[in-house]
Amino acid sequence: MAEYHLKSPFSEEDIRKLKAGDIVYFDGLLFGIRDLTQIYMFDQNHEPPVSLAGAACIHTAPSLRKVGDKWEKICVGTTTSTRMERFTPELISRYGVRAIIGKGGLYQGSLDAMKKYGAVYLAIVGGSAALETQQIEEVEAVYWEHLHPEALYQFRVKNFGPLTVAMDSHGRNLYEEVKAEALKRLPEIYEKLGV
Repeated sequence: MAEYHLKSPFSEEDIRKLKAGDIVYFDGLLFGIRDLTQIYMFDQNHEPPVSLAGAACIHTAPSLRKVGDKWEKICVGTTTSTRMERFTPELISRYGVRAIIGKGGLYQGSLDAMKKYGAVYLAIVGGSAALETQQIEEVEAVYWEHLHPEALYQFRVKNFGPLTVAMDSHGRNLYEEVKAEALKRLPEIYEKLGV
């Protein structure tokens, strides 16, 4: 396991060196997306008004307030990723997203896209919204405001993390590895329980 401090947007080289289990912190751009953001993009055919190439995207519906023409952060937490699986392969292949940040992981279609195009899934600990919010220096832009709180958010972050590489560009998926290990131990557990 290694620890990396990176700068977003990421290059393919940045991402290919990451291995499952590594810890990542990064500075730079972070885009907030959620279900409705991606429905608007993919199902309703709206091109993003900003480049996502090399970007990190976090699954979030942040609590923000608008003061004049500026958005201020209140709380930016992370949501579960699996329900957004259907969008992720195209987010990676079509728009060049290099990192997805969320909770709970994604499925094989996303892992295949990560391997092919050079992307990762970075897991964040649930309940860490207060820390995440502190690490966001500024809400630089909110695109598609009419979708708020599921608009497309552009944040500037500093030392964002710690994030665990849970799915890498080499085909490893820590979620599946843990599940396989648990299933392997299940007969022994049942035996001890007398089931």
